[in-house]
Amino acid sequence: MIAPGFAGVEAQLWLLLLAMIRPGAAFIAAPVFGAAAVPVQLRIILSMAIGMAALSSVHFTLPADGLASFAGIALIGGEVVAGLSLGFALQIGYSAAFIAGESIANAMGLGFASMVDPLSGNSTAVVGQFLSIIATFLLLAMDGHLLLIRYIIASYQALPPGGGLMPAAVFQSIAAFGGSMFAMGAVIALPVTFTIILVQLVMAMLARTAPSLNLFSVGMPATLLAGLILLAVGAPVMGEAITQALRSSLDMVQTLSGG
Repeated sequence: MIAPGFAGVEAQLWLLLLAMIRPGAAFIAAPVFGAAAVPVQLRIILSMAIGMAALSSVHFTLPADGLASFAGIALIGGEVVAGLSLGFALQIGYSAAFIAGESIANAMGLGFASMVDPLSGNSTAVVGQFLSIIATFLLLAMDGHLLLIRYIIASYQALPPGGGLMPAAVFQSIAAFGGSMFAMGAVIALPVTFTIILVQLVMAMLARTAPSLNLFSVGMPATLLAGLILLAVGAPVMGEAITQALRSSLDMVQTLSGG
């Protein structure tokens, strides 16, 4: 026989589990929170705290047959899709720095130089790793992680649990915004890549005027040196472009959350 004080424990545990789904899915897809170096236990605690606070602000009842029923599975699927959409929208602007880094590394001749990215656990170009570190600092400096949590909580008002999947227009807007990721990456890399192309054109003209010149022994160090100098000179401009990309992503997250 269950004691009267523990009669509603099972329902509270199901609510606790449900509250963790949307923030947890958003943290998996979002930058910084979804990094491989972030302990899973920390993400679970954050998801629990944010989910319970957000779920208490809306009126919600569990399906009559429980979460193991068809209605419960549809409810969980809607929460997962909503969370992944919010986190992925922020990840798009963050990934623009990786695209810019790959473009700059290939133009400098450092496409073969790679290292393990601690955020994703994958191998990436060293320039892309440098720009991703800048993007992480800028995201934290502009309180992007706090804004993401705020928009996750606000999404419960626009799309409460059990309200169905997001409209098709939302996924179309995410796809259209994802297409702009390559444009944002090109804007970030433009100050460096354009100048490196000019340096390579100069080296090509030198090779035509002096055929005996060993282009590989002169062009590679010159391009690499020019790229390093341009990265140091153009860092403020590239930082502003990365900040604009992150702001666009946060605006997209705010639009998806209905805030």
